[in-house]
Amino acid sequence: MTVTTLDAGPSHILDNPAWAALTGPHAHFAERIGHAIRYHREVAPFHAVSDEDDPRAWTDLAALVGPGGTASVRGVTAAPQGWEVIRTGHGVQLVDNSLRAAPDPDAVRLGPDDVPEILDLVARTEPGPYLPRTVEMGTYLGIRHHGRLIALAGERLHPPGWTEISAVCTDPDHRGRGLATRLVRAVAAGIKERGERPFLHAAATNANAIRLYESIGFTLRRRTVFSLVRQTGAAALEEAAQPCRCPRQRRPLGPCGRRCDT
Repeated sequence: MTVTTLDAGPSHILDNPAWAALTGPHAHFAERIGHAIRYHREVAPFHAVSDEDDPRAWTDLAALVGPGGTASVRGVTAAPQGWEVIRTGHGVQLVDNSLRAAPDPDAVRLGPDDVPEILDLVARTEPGPYLPRTVEMGTYLGIRHHGRLIALAGERLHPPGWTEISAVCTDPDHRGRGLATRLVRAVAAGIKERGERPFLHAAATNANAIRLYESIGFTLRRRTVFSLVRQTGAAALEEAAQPCRCPRQRRPLGPCGRRCDT
């Protein structure tokens, strides 16, 4: 197996934030088989493996997504045998270094009843993936104008001790008024009140967003890549295809969700 990863070096919890979140504070959103994990489909489109260089993790991910299934993973530019990379996107990860967090009197807490409006704003501004239950991942704040939602920001990935600020967007007709900055500061205020540290991701090509985040106190931690990979059903499923050899019970899946071979 050959897997190409970026920024190899001493591990940090933010090197694999989806795994850290789903095995920690977001465990109630997790679907897991062994060394592979993902969010419930309506919560977020992210998958993670415990170690990109571990063949067991890719076998488990293949079982999790099923034949022909896709997975959105970070840090992988060349998938192992039995997988293909459909597309990749380069990004940056920034962490709070000197951000001045402050509540905003005009920011309102958003919930499930606001999802149709949130999805409409997201569709028009494309800040990144947002699904019907993403609002459950943390606190989402919005600003309204004459009752209409015009700006949004909230909490997404939640590794222990950290919270990602995400879905930062403003209606095109209301840009240039500092609404995004106000909401980022307001979301960060809630994060810091819990004793946690904000971080965020941005597309490497989004120079305006990166410039804004750096100007208000975020600093670049690392560059990364996000890839959509598809399971092609070859070597990745060899282990799963073997019949159960358990001396007590002959069943296709063991209690952990993997093929039982002990």
